Amino acid sequence: MKSNKQNGISDPASYISMIHVEPDCIDHPVTREILARAGNIPVEVISEDNHRMPDLGFYPKSLTAGKRHLLLGKNRGRFFKPCPGTKEYICCDYQVLNIGMNCPMDCVYCILQAYLNNPYLSFFVNVEDMLGELTEAFTQNPDRFWRIGTGEFTDSLALDQLTGLSRVLVQFMQSKKSAVLELKTKTDVVGNLEGLDHGGRTVVAWSLNSPVIVAREELRTASLDQRLAAAAKCASWGYKLAFHFDPIIYHSGWQDGYAETIERLFATVPKENIAWISMGCLRYLPALKKIAGQRFPNSRFFHEEFIEGLDGKARYFRTLRVEMYQFLYQQLKQFADPATCIYLCMENNEIWQEVFGFTPDDRGGLPVMLDEAVNGRE
Repeated sequence: MKSNKQNGISDPASYISMIHVEPDCIDHPVTREILARAGNIPVEVISEDNHRMPDLGFYPKSLTAGKRHLLLGKNRGRFFKPCPGTKEYICCDYQVLNIGMNCPMDCVYCILQAYLNNPYLSFFVNVEDMLGELTEAFTQNPDRFWRIGTGEFTDSLALDQLTGLSRVLVQFMQSKKSAVLELKTKTDVVGNLEGLDHGGRTVVAWSLNSPVIVAREELRTASLDQRLAAAAKCASWGYKLAFHFDPIIYHSGWQDGYAETIERLFATVPKENIAWISMGCLRYLPALKKIAGQRFPNSRFFHEEFIEGLDGKARYFRTLRVEMYQFLYQQLKQFADPATCIYLCMENNEIWQEVFGFTPDDRGGLPVMLDEAVNGRE
């Protein structure tokens, strides 16, 4: 696996220093494939007696060490669930496909620091059960259109050089006209996507931010240029694309920073390939501020003024959120294709009206807007 890059490493999977395997997974074909790709990374089969991972010290400092340890196991629950949105804000009816937990990259604002109950990376090798769940859902709901993402509890491509899962999912989705898969990432690890017959059923997506936020707050991620170059490659392979300005973070020079990112985006990527672009201001569980403060004491954006939102998360004041959304929207409108759906993530109708001059209900609802944005480009 390759390494070397500005912010840390080029392939986040190369950050892993130990692979742990649950006893009943050691002979699974997916496990064998991963271990064959792992090269010289040490492998440990967890004891049958206690199934315990190594002690990495006190939480939250153990989060840093945990990002070097990958556990290969089985998902013994459900893979496929609705996105855990909240009724207080407008949700896009996204469906989460849980391929594993945690991420080898280290974004200061990452909500997983306050959400997960252990520090390790994990990947679920029982992929056959995952595909079975998807097949069952599609069969039982033949009239429904599904937008599915793997990037809720991990980065979709951060471990892809090891797992090869993207190829399996893209090829599985290729013929599924009632669904689309979104692979969301902060990496440039897209090599496995080349040469696949994706059938227009996969959207490859990147989280973007102001250059200074990418450099200071998104550790071991691909640089902005690397992300955009990877997006351009995927466009050349015929994939639809998406981009997420989330979290938008208030900082000195934020207008110039976000304007620069947007200009570089459209200078690199063909606008007609972009299905949707989301905007969402920084919001976080109250516990995250303390955890991130201990792990990243030099970070300053948590010191701004916040209020408690209806979902219990800390948010910027409404006036600042609207100001930031309006600025980014005006910048995006200068370049975006009219067919691209630009939308807000987890905001209410009043904010939508102030930013866009309409609410989702005026256009059939946010799920309909997104479905049309991807299906109208076939």
